[in-house]
Amino acid sequence: MSNLTSIRKITAGAIGNTLEWYDFAIYGYFATSIGHIFFPKEDPVAQVLAAFGIFALGYLMRPVGGIVIGYIGDRVSRQAALTVSIAAMAIPTFLVGIMPGYDAIGIAAPILLTLCRMMQGLSVGGEYTTSLIFMIESGAKNRRGLNGALGCCGAVLGILLGSATGAALGTVMSTESLETWGWRIPFILGLFIGLAGLWLRRHTHTDQKSATDTKSPLSEIFKNHRLILVKLAGLAAFTAISFYLLFVYIVSWLELADKIAPEKALFINTLSMIALIPIQILFASLSDRIGRKPILITATIAALIFAYPLFSGMYHHSTLVIQLSQLGFVVIAGAYFGTMPTFMVESSPQHVRTTVVALGYNLTLGIVGGLTPAAASWMVHRTHNDLSPVIMIMVASIISLIAILSLPETLQKEK
Repeated sequence: MSNLTSIRKITAGAIGNTLEWYDFAIYGYFATSIGHIFFPKEDPVAQVLAAFGIFALGYLMRPVGGIVIGYIGDRVSRQAALTVSIAAMAIPTFLVGIMPGYDAIGIAAPILLTLCRMMQGLSVGGEYTTSLIFMIESGAKNRRGLNGALGCCGAVLGILLGSATGAALGTVMSTESLETWGWRIPFILGLFIGLAGLWLRRHTHTDQKSATDTKSPLSEIFKNHRLILVKLAGLAAFTAISFYLLFVYIVSWLELADKIAPEKALFINTLSMIALIPIQILFASLSDRIGRKPILITATIAALIFAYPLFSGMYHHSTLVIQLSQLGFVVIAGAYFGTMPTFMVESSPQHVRTTVVALGYNLTLGIVGGLTPAAASWMVHRTHNDLSPVIMIMVASIISLIAILSLPETLQKEK
């Protein structure tokens, strides 16, 4: 495979993750404006809660999306699944940007918004895992770990792009203009990312054939591969809790626990997310030399040992200590994030791979990951201990470590 073809396939695979997390970032950034536009104006707090409630509903659609997109990937082709998933993400993102609000169409506004978010959730459920499978399967065997990490980096780039877009609009537009119509611009721009991804995927081919002897990948999984499904869900536990706790919830936590200004908390988190990209690539490349399991085992044990000291370091008056502590988490989490995708793909049966990986991963991400920020807030409130969420990281590391130890090494395993 030529370098140009390889780069094109990597870009085609990663761009959907970029769009997915770009949408995630801009929806969170403009949740207040979305609440004002699409819901009745009687209660501003209720508007924001409703906007985030619909956001959460999209997460509940992830396992369904994993089944639907996974079926297409296993029965038709990986390319067909990726074409469907990116279209199902780009079109609703664009529609959110142009839809009239509650004042214009009444109750139809929140209903249409809900339908768009459900469609996006369905897309996300198949997009992330299918794109990783496509990138890993179509790459050279000695670069599978690296290819998997590059797919993950697409997700981080999407968050950074969404945050940068929101911050840029906030700089050049007045608050009133941004809240009334300016927030729509990033959603409309998402269509162009989607069209670029659709073009790349329609003109990128893979030699991987779908299974023709499996009528229903889902029934095959529950009949013959239940154990691997459970193990894959266990592998995703550390990713789900550590990502949503350390890179999503942590911004609010820094504001409340450390009394840090929002812009400073966002800066600390953004710098850590930028550092996450090279860390993932570094450890994924290392996994192509020494194996997947040594890195994953080391990362989960390190999380178990260092989670409390590092979280304590973030509970500090010094911005430098907070930043260095989060960067410590970045090294541990980045090693795991970068290596886990390839380990999951190589550990699963080829003929049901798209479905079993998507379902195992999304059951954990959709339920555990989606509830992590709320659970962390509840723990702090109930225990009156700002460091109590660290227990979640430690428990997740134990669950994932057990799953890792239960699976064989997959480096150089023939597929």
